[in-house]
Amino acid sequence: MGLQGYLALWCGAFGTLALVGYARSLAGVTRAQRAVRVMGRIDRVREPRHGSSQHDGIPVVVSFQDPGTGQEFTVTNDGDHGERITTAWAGREIGVRYPRGRPHAYRFVGDLWAGRRGLGWPNFAIFLIYVGLVVFAAVDRAWPWALIGFGVPWALSGAWYLPQSERAVSRRLAGLTSQPPVRGRVVAVLTDTSTDEDGHTSTSHTPVIAFTTHEGTTVTAYCADGLSDPAKSHGRDVTVHYTPDDPAVFTVNLAAEHRSRSLDTVFGVVALLVGVAAVVAGALLL
Repeated sequence: MGLQGYLALWCGAFGTLALVGYARSLAGVTRAQRAVRVMGRIDRVREPRHGSSQHDGIPVVVSFQDPGTGQEFTVTNDGDHGERITTAWAGREIGVRYPRGRPHAYRFVGDLWAGRRGLGWPNFAIFLIYVGLVVFAAVDRAWPWALIGFGVPWALSGAWYLPQSERAVSRRLAGLTSQPPVRGRVVAVLTDTSTDEDGHTSTSHTPVIAFTTHEGTTVTAYCADGLSDPAKSHGRDVTVHYTPDDPAVFTVNLAAEHRSRSLDTVFGVVALLVGVAAVVAGALLL
């Protein structure tokens, strides 16, 4: 079998998988579409124990209603129940997803509707078809086609990412500076130790802060960035800037937020230029 035959087999196999996936999505029978998605509400929040693991998340009690039966459920995030809850306050809404008819198999999700159509694998199959076409063009015709094949999607991604990132960061900074900050306190430092394949041990420290907004909402949240010497920050008072519409968006180091904006802009510009340069170089070398 020649190179074209392998390409046809590759495209045919993944094309079939993509068609089956898209057909299942249109029919509404994918696993993601069959899942029940509801909004739960945090009833109670407990501060994490100082020295415990960050993988456990902030202990909460959540209530939600099964739309099929109308039954109310009150559950916790003890154990493995989906995404880790890193910011919590009483009354906060949180996404809950579970197989139809099995509310006890609940999973917490940050974005309730992400992946709701079940198109992840079909889209990945299309991507593999594109990779196969680029490899075929590079081998059968000329290697500069690999530069073009890489550069086009990379440049398009950069062109999409840069303005989106700028708008998102601008909105974040505007929200963080829209009102005076509040005082908070580091109520715990979570500690995790891991060992790599070579036997080297590393320890990470994640401070947990608590603060009360101007609106009277008491927020407990992981503070992974912005604190110096986090291992010794337990009991430290901090200044917290937060977004009034969503206290989950906060910072204890506003200057670092401005520096991060500059780094994001530089990254976006560099990514865009790399893609454009690859396309131009490939075209000139053909």
